[in-house]
Formats: sequence, C-alpha cells, structure tokens
Amino acid sequence: MSEHAPVTIDVHLNNQDPAAIREEIRAGLLETPRRLPTRYFYDDRGSELFEQICELPTYYPTRTEHALLKTVADDVVARTGAEELVELGSGAATKTRTLLDAMARTKQLKFYVPFDVSEGIVRRVAHELVAEYEGLQVHGVVGDFLAHLEHIPQGGKRLVGILGGTIGNLRPESAAELLSSIEREMASGDFLLVGVQLITDTDRLEAAYNDSVGLTAAFNKNMLRVLKSVIGVDFDLDAFDHVARFNSAEHRIEMRLRSVREQVIPIPDLELTLHLKEGEEILTEISTKYTRALAEAPLMQAGFTPVAWYTDPDHLHGLALARKP
Repeated sequence: MSEHAPVTIDVHLNNQDPAAIREEIRAGLLETPRRLPTRYFYDDRGSELFEQICELPTYYPTRTEHALLKTVADDVVARTGAEELVELGSGAATKTRTLLDAMARTKQLKFYVPFDVSEGIVRRVAHELVAEYEGLQVHGVVGDFLAHLEHIPQGGKRLVGILGGTIGNLRPESAAELLSSIEREMASGDFLLVGVQLITDTDRLEAAYNDSVGLTAAFNKNMLRVLKSVIGVDFDLDAFDHVARFNSAEHRIEMRLRSVREQVIPIPDLELTLHLKEGEEILTEISTKYTRALAEAPLMQAGFTPVAWYTDPDHLHGLALARKP
C-alpha cells in the first residue's frame, strides 16, 4: 500500500458460495435444538444496535474491557513491540483506540487492519482513524474471519486482537479451529490478545442480555431481517420473543428466539418448510464465560505460548496475551 493511499478496503463477502450459505442455514434449522449462524446479526443495522447495547448500564462487558485495556495497553505494547494491529471483529473500534494510542506513544504505530462483516462500519472506522492518527495506514477487510483469514494483508511485527469476548460466541470446536487458523496466518514472534468474559453470578450475567429498553431483543430479531436478504424469507418479527439465560453446565449465556405461536414458514430457497411449535426456540448466539485456565488451554492447544494474563479488580473480564513461537 503506497503512502498516497492511507485507506484500502477489500470486500470478500461477495465471494461466498451461495449454495454453501443456504446449506449452512438449512442444516442449522434442522438441528435439535434449531440454531442460526451468529454472523447474521451483523449487517450495518445490527452493528449500530450493538453499539447502543454497549452503552447500557446493565451491559458491563464492553466498559469493563475498555477500562482494563486502558490500564494494561502500555504493558501489552511494551511486551509485543508491535507496529501493526490486526483486529478480528473490529466493529466500531472504540476500544481499539486504547491500543492504538499506546502504540502511538512509543512511535511504533504504522498499520491497522480492521476485519469485520459490516462494510459500512469498516469504511467509517478506516477514515476516522487515518484522520486521528498521523501517518497511519488502514487496510480494512470486509469478510467473515471464520472463512476469509487468508485475505489479511501481509505486514510487519504484529499484534492480532480478538476483543469483546468474541471468541466466546463460538462453539468450542469452532473456537479451537479459529485459533489454529489464526496461528497459521501469523508470523513467528507475533502476538495474539484475546478478550474473554469471566464466570460471575448468574443474575449479573443474565441482566446484561435482557435489557429493559429492548435493544438486545431488537438486536436478536434483526437476524431475521438479515436472513430475508440471504434466503428471501419474510419472518414475522412479532411472532418471536427474545430469550437469554445462563447455561451453568456449559458456562455460557444462550440467546434464543422463541416462537410465540405455532408457525408454518415456507422457505423455497432452502427447499424447506419450517414448522415451529408455540414456545419452540431457535438458538441465535452463545456467549461462553471463562476462567484463566479455560481461556489459556485452547491457546496452547493451537500452538501459542501464554505470555501474560490481565483482569479487572472485580474479575469480570480477562485478557490473555500469547505469542506464536
């Protein structure tokens, strides 16, 4: 990327195989219990709703991680010596600025790669950041990091970040596969920073996903709007309730859409007619909570060496820093 082009945006979502997308959705709807892929939350509207959720008093994870990053960013940058930051699931990059600020203070900041499924968010963030940080170059990647990691541009000494508890939204086998894929794309000596939400009391956990103003419900139902553009089905949003509860056995919040009545929904694109009973639920998201041991084990299994562990005074959030040998 030349000095005359501080912003480059690559879009890879259009390269997905439509047949594979349809099959993934169909398979999920035919599972017991039924489920839908989490990534369909995040069109531009979904990203906007999530930004609003992060401002809610009951939604502590974002502000807790942000405060923690402020206290440890200088140490992270000192340990890694990174000149470039790659962020998977970058969103609005609100917390990212804490790391970028720390890198800028050491005169190391050169390059930032925001990777997200929302093209609007990636473009907005890229132009905001090149205006805020003198000399910064941004190479945005619009894609699904479960499928498009190979499109991360080559670069120098790097810190890769997966913040916001994003890793906890994946099933254990998918999280392990993602960490192994990241490790393969990284150069020896590069670092990975993973944010995880920690196990705490159930009331606090469930309150974070059941806000009284209905933003989380709107966010959950937005997936049905997104699916209209993907598989051409008109879901009746009023026919579903938002449900979120803590599964203590799996130490995770499970977010679901519950059918308020019996429904018969033809989906020609999937060659499927969906029959939902009253009260039947579709799993839309999991948010796994961790301990330090639960967070570091899959990192080591993927080939990383743990370097540092950071947590807030109330032990609500953790940051695991690891290195590729």
